[in-house]
Amino acid sequence: MRRRASDHRGLARPTVGFVTSSGAPTEPADFRAAVASLHAARIRPEIEVGPIRPPQRLAPYSYAIGAEVRQSGDDSDDVPVDSPGSSFGRLILLYDPAGQDAWNGTMRLVAYVQAEVEAALAMDPLLPEVAWSWLSDALGVPAGESASTPGTSADRTIDVTALGGTVTSTTSVRYGDIAGPPRAHQLELRASWTATGLEIGGHLEAFCEVLSSAAGLPPVGVTELGSA
Repeated sequence: MRRRASDHRGLARPTVGFVTSSGAPTEPADFRAAVASLHAARIRPEIEVGPIRPPQRLAPYSYAIGAEVRQSGDDSDDVPVDSPGSSFGRLILLYDPAGQDAWNGTMRLVAYVQAEVEAALAMDPLLPEVAWSWLSDALGVPAGESASTPGTSADRTIDVTALGGTVTSTTSVRYGDIAGPPRAHQLELRASWTATGLEIGGHLEAFCEVLSSAAGLPPVGVTELGSA
């Protein structure tokens, strides 16, 4: 399922109304500033992003963004909500002005990434460690540090703490009259961390960097052979 956004191509983010789980007519200034910073994030053009419905009852205020790696030749103007595509995910911003003990702060980011991977990569026993390093490197959290250790990215405005999550690699085998390849391999990454500042745009950029790695996209500025 997809949801249409006014504009989600290129580097500009959609300028849409704020959506909260509480339905309150006004939101705290800190929450509005954090959401506004998401709209200023710079995302590579291969990734489509846009607002989706946030989860309910996780926090007094929440905002969610869906992201999907655009397939070659796909010119759709829709934003993924629950996509069957090969590489997609969502990033959820939770805000509780009173704070929560488990967060060690007032603002929590929850991320989910799913990507189809090649069989050789799926069978690599180090795949979970590699996938987790994509996230920890993007957020600037040193490898092997505890979940409560603060981290700061030198590449973008990110200051995080309390990072934790799981990586799962699965293989699905199709039988009978079911469309798709007979065998598929998927990587799932679920993580959450606390933002210690209001500049959340860098967190979205880091999230999309992880999605790019999971999808096998080349680094920004690198052209694949045959694509020039």
